[in-house]
Amino acid sequence: MRKSFLAVAAIMSVAGLSACSEKAQDSLENSGSAIGNDISSSMESAGDRIDNGLDRAGRAIDEGSDKVGAAADNAARDARREAGEAKRDVGESLEKAGNDLKK
Repeated sequence: MRKSFLAVAAIMSVAGLSACSEKAQDSLENSGSAIGNDISSSMESAGDRIDNGLDRAGRAIDEGSDKVGAAADNAARDARREAGEAKRDVGESLEKAGNDLKK
């Protein structure tokens, strides 16, 4: 009887260990899955943030180049106006000098 009891106890212990081992494997697999999902989600979020940052940088560059273009257009217009005024001033000075020479 004692041998039967020990045999049953040994079988129960092995069964308990295998069930525990199965539970541990399932738990480990679930933990691994959760970690993988967390890493995947974090990487996706980081990718989205990088994309958004690059989009904002592109818009800022576009806006900056638009402002530079507008400033260049304004400078060219001002230079043409100043050149026209300088031509008139030179023309008036030459005309006055010519009139002074005639006198």
